[in-house]
Parts: sequence; C-alpha cells; structure tokens
Amino acid sequence: MSIKLNHLVHQTRRHFLHQSGVGLGAMALSAMPGGSALGATTAIANPLAPHQPHFAPKAKRVIYLHMTGSPPHLDLFDYKPELVARTGQDCPDSYLKGRRFAFTSGVPKLLGTPRTFKQHGNGGVWMSDAIPNLHGVADDMCVIRSMFTEQFNHAPAELLLYTGSARSGRPSMGAWVTYGLGTENENLPGFVVLISSGVQPNGGKNSFGSGFLPSVYQGVQCRSQGDPVLYASDPEGMDRDLRRLSLDTLRDLNAQQANELGHPETLTRIAQYELAFRMQMSVPEVMDITKESKHTIEAYGAQPGAASFANNCLLARRLLEQGVRYVQLFDWGWDFHGTGPNEDIRDGLTRKCATMDKPIAALIHDLRQRGLLEDTLIVWGGEFGRTPFREGRTAGGSLLGRDHYPDCYCMFLAGGGVKGGMMHGETDELGFGVAKDKVHVHDLQATIMHLLGFDHERLTYRFQGRDYRLTDVHGQVVKEILA
Repeated sequence: MSIKLNHLVHQTRRHFLHQSGVGLGAMALSAMPGGSALGATTAIANPLAPHQPHFAPKAKRVIYLHMTGSPPHLDLFDYKPELVARTGQDCPDSYLKGRRFAFTSGVPKLLGTPRTFKQHGNGGVWMSDAIPNLHGVADDMCVIRSMFTEQFNHAPAELLLYTGSARSGRPSMGAWVTYGLGTENENLPGFVVLISSGVQPNGGKNSFGSGFLPSVYQGVQCRSQGDPVLYASDPEGMDRDLRRLSLDTLRDLNAQQANELGHPETLTRIAQYELAFRMQMSVPEVMDITKESKHTIEAYGAQPGAASFANNCLLARRLLEQGVRYVQLFDWGWDFHGTGPNEDIRDGLTRKCATMDKPIAALIHDLRQRGLLEDTLIVWGGEFGRTPFREGRTAGGSLLGRDHYPDCYCMFLAGGGVKGGMMHGETDELGFGVAKDKVHVHDLQATIMHLLGFDHERLTYRFQGRDYRLTDVHGQVVKEILA
C-alpha cells in the first residue's frame, strides 16, 4: 500500500479536525503568533499545538529525575533492622533457588545497611543519613517502597520503564505526554532532556525517543555548558534574514509534499525547522541561569557555566516556567556494585548523594514557593533495585556493594496530585520481595498518565495494524497515593 493510501486508511475524526485545511487545525495554526494557513484551502497544522487531556488533570507538567544505574534503595529509603542484625550470614537458600543475578553466584552474604536511618516529617518517612536535605521535604514526598520489574540488566530495565517494552523501538514516556498534550510555548520543545555526569542513559536515545510516533515528539537534548542545543546555530556566513528566507522556501516545498503524500513526518520536518529557528532566540535565554538570584543559585548548589545535576535541576524549573511539558533529567553514576571507592555504599554513596540531595530539595522548595508544585509532578528513581546481599565479585574485599535486583525497589513522587508525607507498600523483613501493595513499572506509568489527565488505555497510536499505548496491555492506576 502506498504511503498516501495507508495514511488515509488510518484517518480518524481527530486526525481530520487536526489536519483539515478548513477545520480546527487551520484555525489553530492561523491563530498562533507567526502562524499562517498555507494556501486558500490547505493548512499545515502544528503537531505540537496544545491539546486537552481526557479529563481534568492534577499535574500539568512533569520533571522526571532518573538516577542512571539505580540507587541502593536499602541504604536510602527502605530500612530493614532484621537485615542489619543478620549481616554476614549466608543468604537463605529459599531466596536463591531458581534465581539469576547479574554478577553474583553461589551463596552470597546478607548485607544490612551501614547507614543511619530515622523517620522524618509528620508522616514519619524513613530516610537515611545519606540524603540529609531531603529530610526537610519529607512531607512533600510519597515514597513507593514496593516497586518491581522483570528486568535485571540496565538497558532493558530502563527501556521497560520509559517505553513500556524492554526492546528498543517504542515511544518514550515523554514522547507520549507531548503527543497527548502538545506544548504551551511554540518557541520551545514540549519535551526537553538534560544529561549530567557526561554519560548517556543506559537505553541510549531510545529512553527519550519517539519510536513510531512522529519524530517531532522526541526529547530535545539541551546542554548546560556550551551551545544549549547542538547544530541549531546558523552556519557561518548566514545571517538570520537569510536563514528565514531559506526556511520559507523549504516550508513551501515541504507543504507541497505534505499535500501530495500526507505523510506525518513531512509535517514534523516543517515543525522542526520552524522550532529550531525560534529556539535560536528563546533557548539561550531560558538556559542562562546567571539571571537567577545569588540565593537561588546557592540553594541549588549550581555553578553557572558548568555541567552538573544541580544546574540541570535549576534549568528544569526555568523550562517548566516557560511552558515545557516534560523535562527528563538523567544522572549517571548510581551503579553501586562496590568495584571502586565511588561505588561503596558508605563514603561513595555519601559523595554521590551530595550531588543530588541538595538540588532536588531546593527544586521542591522552589516550586512550592512559586506556586508550581501543586500542578508539577516530580518523579525520582532508577530502573531497578539493589540486592540485600553483597555483590559476588566484591564479596571478599573491603568495599561494600550490591548487585542488580528487580524484585523490589523504591521511588518517590512529589507534587502534582500525589499525597505527601507517606510511604506506600512494604517489602519483607530482609528486603527480598514485596510483601504489600505491589507497584509494577506499568502501574507507575498508568498513574503518571492519570495525573496528567489521561486514561492510559485510551491514549493510543495506531502502528502496523495495532493500537499501541505506553502501558502495552498492562497497568493499573495506584489510587492509594493520589491526593
């Protein structure tokens, strides 16, 4: 089947209203600043135009903070006194039978946390001494202690978390959100990605890609050091007027092709050229944290001109203020196997948490003071958990580390319609399995989409004869954590 016929076969009422030259798409485009209908009866609708969700949302925007490698939850949020008491004992055979681990074989030794735990806030949220600044925002946090997944290697687990599938090729969560909501600022992308520690996420760009959705919905990676967006600057010898003239010509050619073939990627091409032109002016402005007060910069621990997680947290707030729907932060360095000093769950974890703890606490305070926390959803976590025993390769050394573990781990949410000052779910006394209120990654996805005003079963995209969604064929909203 030709591209054009295939496109027409899958047209729906929504597509018609969105793309019709005399319909709502044309009216929306012509009403936009700088927008115009191309021709008397033909319009190229803006694929990033704002859309309404299925029902009134509690969250209008998302900041997702991903600790790439997966933090040791037993040393941060899930306190297990019995495990501490049995440190050094052989792991019970009942917990090992039929199980595979990434780097551990034989009978490992149980490992209770060396950290000091206390309860914080009115809700008595358990947290360790590794994250002292988060103690002060405990009443804003909903800690889910019963997360689980099926994947115990980094890339598949990360892809499952963000795309609903352990294989590459599916749209990421941020792409789905942007597809469903569009953007509130035509001069900025709807979905922005910020990466610290100099390393891409384990799932690569698939973790923030658009998969089979039109590529206009993929995450746009920005940088806090150097040019904010690569390749957006004008080539040498081309001024802005000449760039505008060349883009107008390209737009006319692409519009002609869109009218002839109706391919969604042609609309994407038009939208991305125009967005890149506008971003040349808007992105340097929003990415310039020197415009913040000295007090704010110090509260985050940010350093203007540097590349850091602290800078990225401050940038995330600035982006949200300008209408960006979904900001994804990836921070490398949370794979605590104990193979080196930086991976030890004592001093190594203290040093790593110092780069994360202060800026996240500052972000929560900052959003609350600006009246943004109540409709901004913050999500924090990794792709899986860590074992309640010592990692096999380092078991005989002086450093303490944990292996990958999919059966239970912790994440926390804040703001955006989530109850604060609470813990949801429990693991067993040794931290080997979920004992109460299991939350699968598909349940987390369904809950995030619900908070944004979507029925996760209805936000779909037809591809290869099937209606796909973020949660695949799974997922239940975790209603107990909703405010």
